[in-house]
Amino acid sequence: MNVPAEVTALGAARQEARTNKDFALADKLRDQILAHGFEILDVPGGFEFREKSPFAQYARIGDFRHVSEAKFDATIVIIVDGFCDDAATAVKAAQAHTSEKIAIVVLVVGTPDASALVPVLNSRTFVVQITGGVGWGEAANALLKAAPSPYVFIMDSSTIFDGDAVTPALELLERNEFAAVGWRGGLINIEDEWRSVDDKGAGEVDVLFSYFLGINREQALEAGAFNIRAVYYRNADIEFGLRLRQAHGRLWQLDLPLHQERHHGYHDTDPAYRDEQSKKNYDRILDRFRGKTEILSPRR
Repeated sequence: MNVPAEVTALGAARQEARTNKDFALADKLRDQILAHGFEILDVPGGFEFREKSPFAQYARIGDFRHVSEAKFDATIVIIVDGFCDDAATAVKAAQAHTSEKIAIVVLVVGTPDASALVPVLNSRTFVVQITGGVGWGEAANALLKAAPSPYVFIMDSSTIFDGDAVTPALELLERNEFAAVGWRGGLINIEDEWRSVDDKGAGEVDVLFSYFLGINREQALEAGAFNIRAVYYRNADIEFGLRLRQAHGRLWQLDLPLHQERHHGYHDTDPAYRDEQSKKNYDRILDRFRGKTEILSPRR
């Protein structure tokens, strides 16, 4: 990597400013270095440079609080734990079937090769990378809070738009009759002691799955949003749905022009880890909700 002499001089000046505890000047010099396309890293004995990432990067999820100053009607969010090529495919399909009033935010967990996402960046498509890693529930909550819109659609990177899936879902949310709408969901199987969910098709449901899940942002946050103990996605959306129901929110499943490609988050995750985390998520559901039939939607 060739670093221009001007950038090296800025780095030396910043180091001197830090030594003198002039942190305001140090921050100003850091921004000048960024403007040249480089990031400066403090290392033992000095500093080094790396090329500026095309994405917003944060070491911790707590540092991520903002996406864009622009406001949108709704925001599609995708949490990507590996498989960035799939995420790029999903984003391109979403871009093709949504208007400029719909933002798209991809949150990349850890430090995978995310270069496939560079071509999808534009004025309404943003990528955020949490280099230190983050659990699914915490990531989903951070996206809910930072989304530049009153409605948020959580989508899996395996879900592909075949048409405009946002407009009919958004129209339903805007009626303010439902706290969440989605593509796949169902009714809790009471006879199975709450251990399974039955897909009854379109209509009012107890839970919705995060393959494509539209949320009234304000109502979701008031209900407690997602459980931050859910480090893995599976069953975390079921717990979230029951939280909404307990807070008197209604959920609606509808048919939408979507299809699913290979779901790497399930099929290509270590089975022992997948099963352990899925069970932890569901055990919390049983402990908190089992038997509370009054929070469920009408049976059908």
